Amino acid sequence: MSKGKVSIRGDSIAVTFYYKGQRFRPTLKGLSASKKAHVKTAEEILIQIQAEIAKNTFNFAKFFPEHPQAKIFRTGSDITIEEKLNTWLERKRRSCAASTYRDYKGIIDHHLITAFGQLSLSELKPAHIRDWIDGLLISNHRINNILIPLKAIFLEAYQDELIESNPTDRIKRLPRKYTEPQPFTTKERDDILNACEGQIRNLFQFAFWTGLRTGELIALKWEDVSLTKKQAFIRNTKNRHGNKDTPKTDAGIRNIELLPPAISALKAQKKFTTEGHIFLNPRTEKPWTDDAPIRKTAWKPALIKAGVKYRKPYNTRHTFASIMLSSNTNPMWVARQLGHKDWGMIRKVYGRWIEDVDVALHDKISFLWTQNGHGG
Repeated sequence: MSKGKVSIRGDSIAVTFYYKGQRFRPTLKGLSASKKAHVKTAEEILIQIQAEIAKNTFNFAKFFPEHPQAKIFRTGSDITIEEKLNTWLERKRRSCAASTYRDYKGIIDHHLITAFGQLSLSELKPAHIRDWIDGLLISNHRINNILIPLKAIFLEAYQDELIESNPTDRIKRLPRKYTEPQPFTTKERDDILNACEGQIRNLFQFAFWTGLRTGELIALKWEDVSLTKKQAFIRNTKNRHGNKDTPKTDAGIRNIELLPPAISALKAQKKFTTEGHIFLNPRTEKPWTDDAPIRKTAWKPALIKAGVKYRKPYNTRHTFASIMLSSNTNPMWVARQLGHKDWGMIRKVYGRWIEDVDVALHDKISFLWTQNGHGG
């Protein structure tokens, strides 16, 4: 062990010691060199420091919390889970979508800090997490999402050598109950559309024939659409709080091809809007805020009128995907339309509708649409 010493600086007392290859000489707060008892205390502190260094249990931040090097030498015992979560969340503010940040903040504020916030990183054990999970009355999917920030901070702490083992490694992802898509049949789709009129008909027809998510649909503006190129640029969405946002993944920002029924819906919608948001709430003549008023004032009444069993509006997306795949469309084309980076998700969700590949789909759709008496 390198020899340390107690030094007098005027009325202050400093201790010199070596730790992790560095020489330190911090002043001991609250001790006065004019008092022999304080000098004796400083000597005892130095002995304790050197003993803990020898046993590899020395906690620099505990002895010298205000020292500039204290943060560097902090351990998992010095950092609470609440502090680590808030630091992680602040970094996420700069790197993720606003809606994702709000979701993480809600999870951290209402679940993780309440359950574990006062514990240090070193104190959390797998049993704490398992007991907490056992007391939750929410879905496995929701629990998995809540655990994302907790797992993230403990992975960081382990990689930064703040803790010797990661307690969340032993907490396995809970199985998610799989709900198979419930797409509408072509007859059900047509019955729903025939039960609608005006802007509502245009909205749902466009949804059925593009597969857009509801947030993408109601965020779409005329400036994002080219009827001559038969394309739409999907770059914005609205989250469940009604705020404008960007798609969560790079693949979500995309150009989609517009099939004839979708183009027909846009041309009909020009009677109602020509700039700004394409689809408006006809009750307010303002853009839809989120999917809630669509479900309540338009979707549910349409299904009741059409005599179709209720499914969520999101099933317009499933309907588009299943009909395209049943028509032997290239799954990669469907994946790009829906905003997936590859067709892995398509295969997983819509596997039973995939039969073959037919690159001539667009001509088929155009022909069938024209044959049924619809205009271009």
